[in-house]
Amino acid sequence: MSLDVPAALLERAERDEVTDAEFVSCVRDSLPYAWKVISAVVADLRVGSAPFADNATPPSSETERGQLLRALASDAIRGGLERHFGVKLAFQNCHRVAAFVPSAVDGAEYRVFTSARGQLLNQSPELRDC
Repeated sequence: MSLDVPAALLERAERDEVTDAEFVSCVRDSLPYAWKVISAVVADLRVGSAPFADNATPPSSETERGQLLRALASDAIRGGLERHFGVKLAFQNCHRVAAFVPSAVDGAEYRVFTSARGQLLNQSPELRDC
């Protein structure tokens, strides 16, 4: 299961739409490692002048890796996080998370990061099983 949904939120979802704030709160509580990594990348982006910031540190456990995979593989979760933080997220190697300012999505850095070449260059033997 990707998210640990409180009964009250599930009931609201069954009756009507939930707000982005409610959904993002559920994501934050359910996927704390993913939230921590994405929050840190966004904070790094906001203090710098570069069009993106990233985290290339592999998770210390499969549980943490699973949280990143669930957060970034789900269109709804990724979209909710992008709207909440006001960024475009990109993902490589089951752990490398980048946050881009929206205006950089048409830029060279984004194209390089999300390219097949970028993915291939980010491979190493210790990451083959991620």
